[in-house]
Amino acid sequence: MMKTAKLGVLLVLSAMVLVSAACGKNNNNNNADASKEPAASVAASSDAPASEAAGDKKIVMGFAQVGAESGWRSANTQSIQDSAKEAGIDLKFSDAQQKQENQIKAIRSYIQQKVDVIAFSPVVESGWDTVLKEAKDAGIPVILTDRAVDSKDTSLYVTFMGSDFVEEGRRAGDWLVDQYKDATEDVNIVELQGTTGSAPANDRKAGFGEKIAANPHLKIIASQTGDFTRAKGKEVMQAFLKANKDIDVLYAHNDDMALGAIQAIEAAGLKPGVDIKIISIDGVKDGMTAAADGKINYIVECNPLLGPLLMQSAKDLLAGKDLPKRIVTEDGTFTSEQAKEALPNRKY
Repeated sequence: MMKTAKLGVLLVLSAMVLVSAACGKNNNNNNADASKEPAASVAASSDAPASEAAGDKKIVMGFAQVGAESGWRSANTQSIQDSAKEAGIDLKFSDAQQKQENQIKAIRSYIQQKVDVIAFSPVVESGWDTVLKEAKDAGIPVILTDRAVDSKDTSLYVTFMGSDFVEEGRRAGDWLVDQYKDATEDVNIVELQGTTGSAPANDRKAGFGEKIAANPHLKIIASQTGDFTRAKGKEVMQAFLKANKDIDVLYAHNDDMALGAIQAIEAAGLKPGVDIKIISIDGVKDGMTAAADGKINYIVECNPLLGPLLMQSAKDLLAGKDLPKRIVTEDGTFTSEQAKEALPNRKY
C-alpha cells in the first residue's frame, strides 16, 4: 500500500510539472505572435518613439489638406484616407478650405495633440517658417505633399513628395511649340493660372513660359487666376472671350479650370479643341473624358494618388530610416487619342 501511495503521489507531481510546462510554452507562443506587429507598426528601436517601440498604439498622423477645390484634390484626399486605413495609421484630417490660416491652425492643433508626424499640402508657398519651427521644436517631423514651401531653412521639413510642376509646364510648352513650329503669324494664348502664390501656379507658369519663349509667335495675351476651380475657370474665360476677339490657345493650370472654360467657349458659340486649342494639367477622369471627346487637345498628368507613398514614408521615417529630401512622382502625358485609350482603366 505504501508503495502504491508513493507511486500515486509521483504521478500527480509529474502531471503538474507537465501542465506547468505546457502553459509556459503557450505563453511563449502568444508573446511571439504579439511581437509580429502589423505593417503599420514601427519596429522597436532606440530611434522610434517609446510608445511605438512598445507597440501599444498606432502611428498618429495629422494631415492638413488644402481643400476640395477640384476633382484632383478630391482624389488626393480619398487616396490619403484610404491608404491610412489600409496601413493601420490613425489619421487626423482637416480641410483648410483653401485658407492658409486654417492650415496653420490645424498644424498647431496637431502639435498640441502630440501626433507622431504631420503632413500637409501648403495652400501657398510662403509664410510657414514660424509654425514649422514650432513643430520642429516639439520633435514632430513634417512631410510636405503635392506642394512645396519656399523656406530657406530646409531642416523644417523632412521631405517633399509630389510632381515636378516646372516640368509639367515645360511639357505643356513643348507640345505647343511643336504644334506651331511652322507658324508665320502670332498665336494668341490665354492662361488660367492656379491659386495665386501656390507652388503649382508659380511653377507651371514658369515652365510653360520658358519653353514657348523659343518661338516669338507664341504670345500670352491674358493671364489670370482661376483658383483651380471649375466655376472660376468659366468666369475668367468668359472675361477673356469678351476682351479678346482672337484667342487661339487656352493653357489651363488644371483640368477643372479647363472644364469651366469649355463651358464658356461653347456658350460663346465656339468649338473647344478646334476653334481654341486647349492644354491642361492633371489628368482626372472628367478632364480625360473631355480630351477623349476632342475638347481638350493635350493633358499633362499630375498623379493625385500619393496616399500609399505618404504612409510608407511615415512608417520608414518613424522606424529611423532616412528619406530623400525630394521624392518626385512619375507622370505621363495624353493627346486626345491617348486619353481615349487610357480612359476605361482610369482610377481617378
